[in-house]
Amino acid sequence: MKKLVLMGSIMAAIAVIIGAFGAHALKPLLTANQLQSYETGVKYHLVHSLGNILIAILYHQTKIKLFKTAGMLMFIGLILFSFSIYLLATKDLFGISSWTFLGPITPMGGLLMISAWVLIFIGAFNIKND
Repeated sequence: MKKLVLMGSIMAAIAVIIGAFGAHALKPLLTANQLQSYETGVKYHLVHSLGNILIAILYHQTKIKLFKTAGMLMFIGLILFSFSIYLLATKDLFGISSWTFLGPITPMGGLLMISAWVLIFIGAFNIKND
């Protein structure tokens, strides 16, 4: 699944960029709690970017369709989860405090990422042992 490898690798690069931006440019501008939330978003962003690459490898090796679905769920979940956290952590800084819709987006993204991992678990039962 070339698409999942491409998505995972570009999202991993973006995670590093966003993490560096937070560590250098935002650190003096955010409270300790805001920075901690931001860093949580970066951690999940990076882990799930790598997860997408893992899923691509699994799908390439097995052609189990659940893995393909898991990859798309993980990608969408990572965007919803991490990017909503980035915006929530910086909402005061960027003047978007009125964006109340962001709060519910984070757990929806988390649910999609959890669903992806569950699909990988289920799909693993279909892997043929050699």
